[in-house]
Amino acid sequence: MADHSIRYSASEVFQFAIRIEENGERFYRRLAGLTADLPVKETFAYLAEQEGEHRRLFEKMLSEIDNYQPEELYPDDYFTYLRSFADNIVFTGRTEEELPAKLDPLKAINFAIRRELDSIMYYLETKPLVPQAQQKMVDRIISEERKHFLQLSDIRQNLQKETKNG
Repeated sequence: MADHSIRYSASEVFQFAIRIEENGERFYRRLAGLTADLPVKETFAYLAEQEGEHRRLFEKMLSEIDNYQPEELYPDDYFTYLRSFADNIVFTGRTEEELPAKLDPLKAINFAIRRELDSIMYYLETKPLVPQAQQKMVDRIISEERKHFLQLSDIRQNLQKETKNG
């Protein structure tokens, strides 16, 4: 009978996270270039910088973990779920293809909010798989992603007010 559990590599968690942050940075830069609304443009440029900082932090964390393996075993299905989540749900390499040629700022904000929530969920799911000493750094990333969500939510609220009043 085959062993249906694997040791989940923490390095893979960080590699997925780095990919998510790279794609998020590229996505926000693209949005900043597509919108004429100055507050929205500035927010997207800021978020792009933040995603770059997160990527650099994850790269640093990855360089520090060596060959760490968590004590717990994780089923193949869970590992496949996490890989698929990172590749297909959060900021993917195809995220930009989902954007329309003409950008509607409110739709872009809503799309970005969903991606931030997806990022939060991914990091919450993977946090138990990284070394205990680095879980606080993952908590910091989760906190930053929550701030992005709140910033985007505030902009969405303002845009909705402008739409009603304009």
